Amino acid sequence: MHVENEVYPSDMKKFMAAGPEGPVFMVNLLKFKDKAEYKDGRETQLTGKQAYELYLDAVVNLVTDFGGKEIFWADVSDIVLGQASPLWDTIAIVMYPNRGALAAMSSSEGMKKIALHRHAGLQGQLNIETINLPARLADLLREEEID
Repeated sequence: MHVENEVYPSDMKKFMAAGPEGPVFMVNLLKFKDKAEYKDGRETQLTGKQAYELYLDAVVNLVTDFGGKEIFWADVSDIVLGQASPLWDTIAIVMYPNRGALAAMSSSEGMKKIALHRHAGLQGQLNIETINLPARLADLLREEEID
């Protein structure tokens, strides 16, 4: 199996394509730089994760604006079955109403304003698109909306 982290999609046509019907759940495997590196060369004491968290604080609102929802966010501690090196630092799962909403958010003015922090902090990532939400998770999400 060949795995290659990327910061930006290598195939923009695929990324911008309509995709499957209905909601998609993007599994994000994130790897951060040790030290943030801004394109404009500014000096910073931020770690890559801290720079990415500046992006995260703003992107959560964008996700909501485009009909999505943050589902899960956690740091990776170990792999207990299989092998990968180096490990990703964080896993996040975000639901979008469809791939088009993700593409629209990614090319929005709001994203352009915050992307500098994403680029400064992110060494690379994998985005794994999943569909067909398991029934139990769908029930949990509905219960959360009711509360």
